[in-house]
Amino acid sequence: MFHVGGARSALYNWAVARQSEGGVFVLRIEDTDAARNKPEWIDGIINALAAIGISKDDPAFEGPYFQSQNADRHREAAAQLRDAGRAYYCDCTREELAKRTGSEQLGYDGFCRDRGLAYAEGRALRFRTPDEGETLVKDVVRGDTVFPNKAIEDFVIARGDGSPVFLLANVVDDLDEKVTEVIRGEEHLSNTPKQQLLWEALGATPPVWAHLSVIVNEKRQKLSKRRDKVALEDYLAEGFLPEAMVNYLMLLGWAPGADEEILPFEELQRRFRIEDVNTSPAFFDIKKLTAFNGEYIRALSAEQFLAACAPYLVAPYANWTPEQFDRALFEEIAPLAQTRLAVLSEITANVDFLFLDQPVEDGASWTKAMKPGAAEVLRDAREAYQTTEWAAEPLKQTLLEIGERHGLKLGKAQAPVRVAVTGRTVGLPLFESLEALGRERVLARLDAALVKLEK
Repeated sequence: MFHVGGARSALYNWAVARQSEGGVFVLRIEDTDAARNKPEWIDGIINALAAIGISKDDPAFEGPYFQSQNADRHREAAAQLRDAGRAYYCDCTREELAKRTGSEQLGYDGFCRDRGLAYAEGRALRFRTPDEGETLVKDVVRGDTVFPNKAIEDFVIARGDGSPVFLLANVVDDLDEKVTEVIRGEEHLSNTPKQQLLWEALGATPPVWAHLSVIVNEKRQKLSKRRDKVALEDYLAEGFLPEAMVNYLMLLGWAPGADEEILPFEELQRRFRIEDVNTSPAFFDIKKLTAFNGEYIRALSAEQFLAACAPYLVAPYANWTPEQFDRALFEEIAPLAQTRLAVLSEITANVDFLFLDQPVEDGASWTKAMKPGAAEVLRDAREAYQTTEWAAEPLKQTLLEIGERHGLKLGKAQAPVRVAVTGRTVGLPLFESLEALGRERVLARLDAALVKLEK
């Protein structure tokens, strides 16, 4: 599944690429690990990107490239570094290294640097890190970071079977795909001096680096797929609009200025500057995202709202049959729902009372609403509603008068009626809901509630 952190990185890359004349966003599938590579997962990445507006049909989109298809070039680069004396073969085992250094945690000690070993099965190829000097990583987000070369071990660039490791493959692919800017998560920062050394050893100018801060949850822990909801697809399935997700993700570590937050991507893209991205951890605030989404839902046209709700009006979300669903009735009540939804999936519970023979039984709502005196309110409402004009305002006025007779404000008086008719203590405006449901069905539900109370 596509991590929201990956989605943010993708959006930042997309914004930078589209700001640049002739700039392109490169999608590369790093698929050399067979256990973590399935065609449906690749389709999932492409579909998730398309959902947030990064479409492979756009001229600014390039790829997908597959790392596995560039294996010959990876081996050529390893051989080039070996022939130039920038890499050497090593037959040290972890056990031998631990015995020499006294710890498995210490880095490689350079034992094979000058042994002049030839290639043989099981011998890894190590990059010869310069003995002196330092590697300066210029990061447009984090500023300059200096890494003393003596602190960088001679790292492996090809395994004992000859296959290049990720560090080398990544650099070679970037070179071949003419990557000029790398915008990625800060967890890759530790790899950067090694990759920069490889760029330079291969005779190329390193790209512009930009490392984004981690995204954290409400406990300020790094967002984790094992603990948190992190998949973009899950949010979209729940009914977060893609436009709202894009807007919110763009603001995780960056602000457009002028105290504005709700903005279309085109405007966010115009204002975005990678050098203005914050280095502090970005808090993934579900409440704020939900508030954003509510704003975007309310901004939909009536036609757009109906179309957006469509997936949640059928199985597996809907608990009514297709025959029970009344399209005209839904369209009548939809404007009321649109002003109240935080996520689109909430539409199901808000309107199910219209299409079910009986409302969903919610024990907590029943207990909360059916206090002593509730039966008397229901009986009076049942009697009055036989003759009340069947429109929202007269229905409201009638219940207001009933409440006054029982010493109750409207909020208290309508609670048992709402639960009897809709099954829940919260939902759409009650009196518009009664009007939509119709006199006959409302009276039948009031009767059923009274029978249940008597029992």
